[in-house]
Order: sequence, then structure tokens, then C-alpha cells
Amino acid sequence: MTREGFIALVEREQEALRGFLLYLCCGNKDEADDIAQDALVKAYLSSAGYQEKGRFRSWLFKIAHNTFLNHKASCCTTESLDEARTLISNTSADAPFAHQDLYLALRTLPPKERSAITLFYLNGYNIKEIAAITDTSEDAVKKQLSRGRDKLKEKLKP
Repeated sequence: MTREGFIALVEREQEALRGFLLYLCCGNKDEADDIAQDALVKAYLSSAGYQEKGRFRSWLFKIAHNTFLNHKASCCTTESLDEARTLISNTSADAPFAHQDLYLALRTLPPKERSAITLFYLNGYNIKEIAAITDTSEDAVKKQLSRGRDKLKEKLKP
């Protein structure tokens, strides 16, 4: 893949990548941008290995997901929404907007469940694609989705 080809593909997928990471990082825009930058550098360095058989977005999201997991210690998980509210800063991406409760609820999920929920519901990937992106089995993705949904329902109850 040429440098120009890589840049063109990244420009097309950049907003989707940032949105995916923003949800994984529970609205922490700075963290999402840092991980996106790291993921794009890793993608560029591995672009010679891209086969162009699959979707570039899936390949890029896989790299971003792995980068997120490597950074997961700094993108913390909390036990409750109240604990998440105390941790989240006023600089979150959309603190005053409607998505804040979702970000807070996502923060309570373990990273693998958060990834599965984000990829399935917010990015429209199917179970097979999520399994490929996250390097897990389809059964594991189904369990992560089920557990994540159950936890979100509980956390987001009125």
C-alpha cells in the first residue's frame, strides 16, 4: 500500500475511528485521541501487511481495539455510575449532553464487554466481524454482548 493510499483510506475512516474510541474511553476525548494517534501510527507501520481483502475499517478498528486494551489501565472501569461521575472530568467530550449517562454506564463495563457493545450497537458490526476485530470466538462475543446488555440495563434503569 502506498503512503498516499493509506492517507486516503485513513481520511475516510478517521471520524468513525475516533467515535469508536470515544465510546470505548467513555467520552474522554483526550484519551480517545491519544489512542487513535497511537493506533494510526501502528496501522501505518503495519500497512505493508494489509491484504486489501477485507474492509480497511475492520482492520483499523482491530488495531485500535488492541491499542485500547493496551491502554485500558488508564481508561478505568468503575463499579457504579456514582463512582464514574466522580471520576469523569468536565473536559469529557460531551459532558453537558445526552450521551453522558451512556458514557458513565459504559465505564462500568469491563473493556471486552464495552468493546463488544460499542462495535455491535454503535458501529454496526455483526458478531462474526466483532470476533475478528477482538480476536475472540463468536460465542465469546455473544456472551460479552449479553452480559454487557444486562449490566447496562441495570445501570441505566430510571
